[in-house]
Amino acid sequence: MLSKSQAKVFFLGGTIVTFAIFLGLSWNSLSNEVPKRTHEENLTPQVISGKTIWEKNNCMGCHTIMGEGAYYAPELTKVYERRGEAYIKAALMSKTPWSPRGRKMVAYAMTEQEANDVVAFLKWIGEVDLNGFPAKPDLKK
Repeated sequence: MLSKSQAKVFFLGGTIVTFAIFLGLSWNSLSNEVPKRTHEENLTPQVISGKTIWEKNNCMGCHTIMGEGAYYAPELTKVYERRGEAYIKAALMSKTPWSPRGRKMVAYAMTEQEANDVVAFLKWIGEVDLNGFPAKPDLKK
């Protein structure tokens, strides 16, 4: 059994060691891993504009991206890989509400440039290394 002073030293020592490990891992992630995995060298003005349009139209109010957002509409992290540019642009530039499988998407009627910017953003998001997220569906069932 530890005395009060020994327990205090044990607690404080453990806290300091754990905090030092946390700081070291955080530094490693931010300085090495994040730039490699996100391919930040591919961030173009078009990708940044697409992100701005994404935020302006509150796309996360319905969709998720990298697991973050609402769950009403499909997850869009790998949508460029799944559907391709033409499908995405058709949905974004449609002048009537897009309603696949009963869910209605707002008719944004984006211009060609706005749609291209959002597609560039979604393409960039799809190329981020997320350690296998989202998992590929098992189509053998």
